[in-house]
This record gives sequence, structure tokens and C-alpha cells, in this order.
Amino acid sequence: MTMASPTNMAQEVITCDLCPKPTQQFCNNCQVSLCVDCVSKHVDKSNSKSHDIVYFTNRKIQPKFPDCKFHSNQRCEAHCQQCDVHVCFQCIFGPHNGHNVKKLQEIFNEQKMKIEFDNWEIKSNIYPEYKKKIEYTEKRISKTTREFEKLENETEKQRKQWHQEVDNIFNNLSSSIKSLSVKYLSSLNEHHRKLRKNIQDMKETFEQNKEILKTNRVSEVNNYKSKLTEYRNIPADVFIDIPSLIMTTINDKEFGLELGEYRVTLKQTTSSSLENGVSCLSTKELRDKARVIFIIPTEVIPLWEVACVGKDEVWISGEHSVIERVDTYGSQQKCEIGQCCPDDICVTKRGELIYSDSIKSTVNIVRSGRTNPMEMMTTPQGWRPFRLCCTRSGDILVSVKGNIQNKILRYEGNSGILKEEIDKDAYGFPIFEEGCNILAMAENNNGDICFCTDNTNVLIAVNKAGKVRFRYDGTPARRRKTCSFRQVVTDAVSQIILTDYINGCLHILHHNGQLLRCVDNCGLDKPFGLSLDSEGRLWVGLANSGEVRVIEYME
Repeated sequence: MTMASPTNMAQEVITCDLCPKPTQQFCNNCQVSLCVDCVSKHVDKSNSKSHDIVYFTNRKIQPKFPDCKFHSNQRCEAHCQQCDVHVCFQCIFGPHNGHNVKKLQEIFNEQKMKIEFDNWEIKSNIYPEYKKKIEYTEKRISKTTREFEKLENETEKQRKQWHQEVDNIFNNLSSSIKSLSVKYLSSLNEHHRKLRKNIQDMKETFEQNKEILKTNRVSEVNNYKSKLTEYRNIPADVFIDIPSLIMTTINDKEFGLELGEYRVTLKQTTSSSLENGVSCLSTKELRDKARVIFIIPTEVIPLWEVACVGKDEVWISGEHSVIERVDTYGSQQKCEIGQCCPDDICVTKRGELIYSDSIKSTVNIVRSGRTNPMEMMTTPQGWRPFRLCCTRSGDILVSVKGNIQNKILRYEGNSGILKEEIDKDAYGFPIFEEGCNILAMAENNNGDICFCTDNTNVLIAVNKAGKVRFRYDGTPARRRKTCSFRQVVTDAVSQIILTDYINGCLHILHHNGQLLRCVDNCGLDKPFGLSLDSEGRLWVGLANSGEVRVIEYME
């Protein structure tokens, strides 16, 4: 029988329990809905029972007792308390004669009352208590999360104060280890070479002796000189005493480290300005939900790059030879740069626009107050510039590509003098894969360079020594599609933010590579360009629509 809710009673048809036809009759004794055609079927099927067939509107809803398992056509209207089974009238006078029985109707009524009481108790008392507990637990989770974030920020504060000296110490340590490795491996390799040379010499002597044994020439045999004494003098094994790395905490503000004869003690030194700055930064926390505070429409489609100027303006570029400057009020300013489109744009510490021109192999600058760009630096012959990064120290990082190789050049921001080439790690191995193009690049506060390339969907962070600190492929974010990172920036608290072009979101990472949050509630359709303004807000360029969205993600 299909039952309808009170609101749908007029629309839904109650059907017969024996067929799909609409019900018209009802058997009060059996509690069965019947159509006209099935009345006789029902009576014939249970002809030993009495049936009270009435119109459906005159039906009487009453408990439906179960059939007896031992006596056909009998209903169980009692329950044997001793045997814990339902029994019919014949059972009571048969195998259950003399047993304590109770009417099923009484049990039915008592259970209904118990169920009603349970529902009242759940609704009135238990459920409200659970809600209070949930609210209390959620507050505790939120508070605990904030406390641990504060603890992490406090740790970050200490790390910043110690980091530079620690970096120098461990760079020296790495150099010492490399020097010892070269020294000891050289000794072992020389020992190995001598052993192999002696083995080869013994093989040759053995074959020569075999030939001498075959001859009957007296002079050859008599001239034989034995080399057994030389061979028995087997070179002694070279034993290498690899030093252990011993680290100790001398007191709360000193750190001791020993590696063989290399010993160092690090003492904390704190300037008031650094401490105040770090204290200010460490109070910032991620918002529960990021929010869009401005949407700036532009005519630059596709929109590839954005570079913030101060807090209210941004430079944008696409596939044209014009770089536009727009602000939150809709004002626009255009900068003609010639016949080529820029490969990347960036804003220096002084607030001046720079852009890369891979065709001319130059990085150009638009000085404040001028409209025409000037050549700032030319990359080495055979190397074309692409991605740019202006660091907080004022340096400019330029990713350059040769025929199949990549490297990053560090220039002094004021003079444009080349300071450093970054392409190999501390052991001389290439950092970048051959044939790839660097799609995004940023330098973090701890000196890590974060980058991703066009032949991988992975962000890679390398330290100052060129050692890979971590790789992030987006798996923890559990996106529907493989992540496609197009731009990366780092903020004041060393978090790493990435645009995910395919999944339409931002990934926010801890400086050690752990995913902190995925921003996917800001309508980011094909996000590409990314930049941070002086207020710590994210400016995201949407490639297909040409929109720039300004997002608050920190408290």
C-alpha cells in the first residue's frame, strides 16, 4: 500500500495491497487494503478466517497481530512470558498451558507509550544537551586551532631571529661535509684502483707462468722471478672515521653543534626593530573564509600578469604590447612598450615597473614620472629572460633560458649588476630539468626560491644551497582535476600562495610545504596572475574574463 503525506493526500492514490489498482475496500480483521477485483482473492486465500470487508472510508485501523507459526489460520494475540514467544489461543491451551501469558495488545500499548516517552526525552533533554556539547566542542576546536597557530607564529618569530646565523653555520657545515667526502672518497678510490691494478697484474703473471711451464728452454725457466712476496703484501684497508654530528642546547638562547673538529655555538642576538616587526607579523591569522572586496573589470583579455603598486593600483598585461595600470576606482593608464608583449611584469621595491623582453634579451624599467621604458639590464649572450621576481631585499631575480637549459640570475636592484647565478646545488648537480620553462617564481623570507615549470604540475622549493626542501603537487587539496599552477607569491608571514588555473582556486601553503587552506569560494574562473599589495591583500587576474579580483585572506 502506498501511503501519502497529509499535504499530498489529494494528489496521491492509495493502491491495493495485492495489485497496483486503486483501493476501494478494506478488511478490518486482516488490516489489508483491497480493490474490488481482489476482495474475492483475499477471502479465498484465507477462507478459514473471518473477514470484515468494508468501504475504505469506513476502515478501522487496529493492531495487526502476527500469524501463529504452529497453528494455521490462527493469530497470536498473546505473548508467553516464560518462553518469550508469541502464542495463539490454541497454544495457550496446548504446549503453553499453565504458562504466564500477557495480551499482545497490552504490550503494544505499553511499547507505544515507551516510544512516545523516548521521543519526548530525546527532543526535550538529550538532543539539546548534544547541541550544547557540539557548540562547546566547536568553540574548543576553534580556540585550539588559534592557539596552535599562535604557537606556530611564535616559533616562526624565533626562527626568523636565528635563521641567518643558522643558515651560515649549516652552509659551512655542508661545505665541511663535502670537503671530507671528497677527501675520504679519494682515499677509498685510490685504494680500489691499486687493488684492481694488482689483480690485473696477477692475471697476466698467471698466464705468463702457464706458458713458461710449457716450454723446455732452460734459460726461460731459470730466468723466472717470483712475485709472490709482492702479491702477498696486500694493501691494508683504508678505514674512514666519519665524524658524528652532535647538537646540544646549551641554554635557552644558545645552541651548540659539533662535527669532528668543527665546533660552533650560536647565541641569539635580537634588535628591537626586528623583534617589533616580527611580533607584529606573528599576530596575523588566516580568515575562516576569504572574501572578495573589489572586482575590477578590464579589457585585457586574456589577462596573464598582475603586479601591485602600493595598496590601490595594479599593473596588468596580456598578449599585447601595452601594459595597463588600473586602480580600485576604475581609472586606467597605459604604457606602450614597443611591438612585443612582455613575458612578465613586476614592481621593484621603489614601486617602479619592470618587464622582461625575451626577444631583445633585456629587462626594462619604467621610471617613476616617465612614460617611455628604459633598458635596465641585458642577460648574458645566449640566455633569454622570462620570469621576474622583485625580492624584499631589493634584488631582482630573472629566470633565463638557453637552448635547453634554465637558470636564475640575481641582479642588484639599484645598479642592475649581476650578483649570482643559480643553476646548481651544493654538489654541482643541475637544479632545473632540461627543456622546461619556469612558469612562476618567488623568493620567501627564509631565502627559499619557490618555482614551478611547464613540464610539471609541482611547486618546488630550494634553499640557498640549492637543496630541494619540498615538493607540492596539490594532492592534499583533493581537487577534482590535476592541479595546474601558474603563479606563486610569498607573504609577510612566509606563506606560499599559488593560483590553480584548472581548478579555479588558490592554494595557501606553510613555508615548509604543508597545505593550510584552499580558497575556492571567490569566483575564481581561470585564475592566472597573482600579486600582493602593501595591505597584504591578494590581487588575482582571471585570464578569460579579464577581471582582477582583490581578496582578503588574512585577519
